[in-house]
Amino acid sequence: MTMQVSTSLPQQLADADARLSAFRTPPHNIDAEKALLGAIFANNRAYEAVSEFLRSDHFAIGQNGRIFEACAKLVERGQIADPVTLKNFFEQDQSLAEVGGPAYLAELASSAVGLINAGEYGRLIYDLHLRRELINLGEDVVERAYQGDVEETAVNQIERAEQGLYDLATRGEYEGGFQPFKTSVIDAIEMAEKAHKREGSLAGVGTGFTDVDKTLGGLHPSDLIILAGRPSMGKTALATNIAFNAAYTYAKSKGGEGGIVGFFSLEMSAEQLASRILSEQTDISSDRMRKGELSNDEFNRLVVASQTLHQIPIFIDDTPALTVSALRTRARRLKRQHGLAMIVIDYLQLIASSHGSRSDNRVQEVSEITRGLKTLAKELDVPVLALSQLSRAVEQRDNKRPQLSDLRESGSIEQDADVVMFIFREEYYLERDEPAQRQDENDDKFFDRRKRWEERLETVRNVAEVIVAKQRHGPIGTVKLMFQGAFTRFGNLDQDHPGYR
Repeated sequence: MTMQVSTSLPQQLADADARLSAFRTPPHNIDAEKALLGAIFANNRAYEAVSEFLRSDHFAIGQNGRIFEACAKLVERGQIADPVTLKNFFEQDQSLAEVGGPAYLAELASSAVGLINAGEYGRLIYDLHLRRELINLGEDVVERAYQGDVEETAVNQIERAEQGLYDLATRGEYEGGFQPFKTSVIDAIEMAEKAHKREGSLAGVGTGFTDVDKTLGGLHPSDLIILAGRPSMGKTALATNIAFNAAYTYAKSKGGEGGIVGFFSLEMSAEQLASRILSEQTDISSDRMRKGELSNDEFNRLVVASQTLHQIPIFIDDTPALTVSALRTRARRLKRQHGLAMIVIDYLQLIASSHGSRSDNRVQEVSEITRGLKTLAKELDVPVLALSQLSRAVEQRDNKRPQLSDLRESGSIEQDADVVMFIFREEYYLERDEPAQRQDENDDKFFDRRKRWEERLETVRNVAEVIVAKQRHGPIGTVKLMFQGAFTRFGNLDQDHPGYR
C-alpha cells in the first residue's frame, strides 16, 4: 500500500493557478483584425480612421500586423493598398504562407466592414492589445516579487509597477486631435467672461504677495512653476510661505479663495517645515525653538498658534527620493480624499529616477522628471510649484543675479516650465563682502569705501528679489519682497523702504 503525500495549501493553489492559466488565451479578436484589414483594402480612407493610434504590433496575429504595416507604407506614399498591390509583398514574406499566402488576401477582402465601423474595430484591436500588455505587466510584477532581489526593495518594485501602469495608461490615450476653431474661440470667450466677472481678482491660486500676484495673476491650474535659487537665498522659506498663504486663505474664506496644498518635502522633515510655519506665525526663532531657549510666555504662544494652525489644509509628505510616478499616485490619492489646488515640491533635483538608479546622463533624467511634472500639472489641473537648484556659475560673476542659463540641467527645465522665477538676496552677498583695509589705502579712503558699503547694505537689508525670468502667458520682471531670516518669513515690502525701487 502506497501512502499519498499531501502537498501544502500554497502549492495546491499554485498548481490550480497553473492549470487555469493553461486554459487561458490572451485577449484577441481575429475577426476584428481581418475585418479592419478588409475595410482598408476596400477603401484606403479606413486607414485614416485608425492611423493616429493603431500600430502593427497592436495586432494579436503577427502576420496581420505586417499586412497593416505594408498598407500603411503604401497609403502614406499616396499609393493604393489592395490585394493586387500587396501580392508581391506576400510572395516575398515566407512567413505569410502560414496563413494561406496570397489567397489570404481574398479572404481579408471578403471580411471588409464599412468605413464608418473601421474606427470602432481599430479601437477594439487597440483595447485588446492594452489588455495583453496589462497581463504581461502583471506577470512581470509577480516574477519580480518572487525573485527577491536584495538590491530592489518591495517599495521600488511597487513604484516600478506604478510607472509601468502609467506608461501603459498614457499610451492608451488615443482620444483628442484637431477641433474646430469655433470651439477654441468659445472656450477663450468663456475664460474671458470668468475673468471679467472676477473684476480684477486672481485667476489662479494666490501667493499672498501683492506684487507677485499682480505679475503672475496667481498660480494657474496646469502650470509648472519653477522657483530656483542658490543655497541660503530662501527657496524653501518662500515656497512654505506661499503654501501657507494659499491654505490659510482657503480656510479663512471657507473654500472661496486659496486652496488645499500638497507639499512634497524631499529634503526637510515635516516637523522642520511645521517649525518654520510656527516661527513665521509667532515671531519666535525656529533656531531657539530647536535649542529649547523659549520662555514660558513664548511656549504658550506656540501652543495657542498650533491650535489655530490645526485647521490649515496643508498636507506634507516628507518621504525622500520619490519618483515622479510615486508623486503622481500620492497626489491623485490626496485629491480624491481631500481635494487639491496646488502641489509644492522641494526640490526637483531630489526626485528619483524612474529607472531605480541614477543614470550617467543626468540631463536626460531631469528632462524626464520635468516632463512628468508638467504632465502631472495638466492631469490634475493644478499648479505645480517645483524648487530647483542653480549651478555654481552664479558665484563666479560680479553680478550674481541668476539667469535662465544658471539652471542646473537648464534645457529641459526652461523648456517645460510655464513660469521660471529666481530668488535673489543681495544682502546675503554684501554681508560676506565686508570691506577690509588695504595696505596701500589710507584711513580716509577706507572709511569712505566702508561707508558706501554700509549705505548699500542698508538699502538692501531684509530685501529679496523675485525675478520672473520666463512667463508663458504674461510679462517678465522683478518683484521685491521683505525677508526676515530669523523667522523664515517673506512679506510685502513697504513702499517707504529704501530698497523698494
